[in-house]
Amino acid sequence: MDKGNCSTLTGFIFLGITNNSGMKVTLFATILVIYLINLLANLGMIILIRMDSQLHTPMYFFLSHLSFCDLCYSTAIGPKMLVDLFAKNKSIPIVGCALQFLVFCTFADSECLLLAVMAFDRYKAISNPLLYTANMSNRVCSLLVAGVYLVGMADALIHTSLTFRLCFCGSNEINHFFCDAPPLLLLSCSDTQVNELAI
Repeated sequence: MDKGNCSTLTGFIFLGITNNSGMKVTLFATILVIYLINLLANLGMIILIRMDSQLHTPMYFFLSHLSFCDLCYSTAIGPKMLVDLFAKNKSIPIVGCALQFLVFCTFADSECLLLAVMAFDRYKAISNPLLYTANMSNRVCSLLVAGVYLVGMADALIHTSLTFRLCFCGSNEINHFFCDAPPLLLLSCSDTQVNELAI
């Protein structure tokens, strides 16, 4: 689509989870409790693994990064969603939306890749236990985790740049509670085939 036909949006408005005022308090309390448990459990896992020298093995190293990813992508969404439950103005600037989308995608992708790396780690431990410590050295583990974050960030940058190059010339109301690709693609008046193929 010709960029001249695009309207310049300054931001989006979340429609959120519900407009039922009776459910908002219950939802807020439930989501807050789940978010706090998530926060405490993941931080506790990371601290415990870092402090206990017996847990300085590849499996626990990967588990601590898995907890870090979970902590980051839930924090990219949770606080804004909680605030928006009671906010009159549920808007987010387009840059904030892009940043939320980028952070969420980076850590969600990294979490999936970390699960694959953890499966590879278990495969190495089972298939050749005598060479396991040589095959999964600290250097190898660090390179695998660095690769996971690089690939996660590259994938997130691709999806973010593809999504935010689109024209949004209709409504700016996102029928969701955070910036995600499918609801944003529904608002676009551009051709979204490339985005759908990338997803």
